[in-house]
Amino acid sequence: MGMFSSDIKSMDDLFVHTLRDIYYAEQQITKALPKMISQATNPELKGGFEQHLKETQGQVQRLEQVFKMHGVEAKGVTCPAIDGIIKEANEVAGEVADKAVLDAALVAAAQAVEHYEITRYGSLIAWAKQLGRQDCASVLQQNLDEEKATDKKLTAMAESKVNQQAV
Repeated sequence: MGMFSSDIKSMDDLFVHTLRDIYYAEQQITKALPKMISQATNPELKGGFEQHLKETQGQVQRLEQVFKMHGVEAKGVTCPAIDGIIKEANEVAGEVADKAVLDAALVAAAQAVEHYEITRYGSLIAWAKQLGRQDCASVLQQNLDEEKATDKKLTAMAESKVNQQAV
C-alpha cells in the first residue's frame, strides 16, 4: 500500500493512513533502538538513546490514544521509508570499525529517523486541525515536541563531542 494508494479518498482517510504509518514507524524504532544503545560507546549518546526509547514507548501509547479518540482501530501500515532508514543505519553501522566514528554514524542515523518523524507529525497535526480534531492535534503535538527536542539534543551532542571524537 503506497502513500497515495486507492484507499485514500478523503482528508480523513489520509489522516488515518498517515497515523498508521507513523504508528508502524514508532514500533520499528522501538525495536531498533536497543541495538543502537548496545552499539553506542559515548556514554551521553547511549543515555540519550535509552531516554528516547522510553519516550518512543510513550509516543506509541499517545498514538493509540489518538486512534481511540478518532474512533479507528490502532494498527500500523508498512512504512517503506522508515524501513529504509533503519536498514541503511544498520548497513552503515556494520561497516564502521572505529567506535568513535560509529557513534557519529549512529547520531546521523538517529537524526534521519527524527527528521522523518518530525515531517509526519507536522502533517498529522495540520490535518487533525483541518478535520476539526484539535483534541488529536494536541496529543500529536506532544510527540512532535519530543521529536524536535531529541533532534536538538543529537545536534548538540554531535557538534560538541561525538563528531570531534571521531576525527
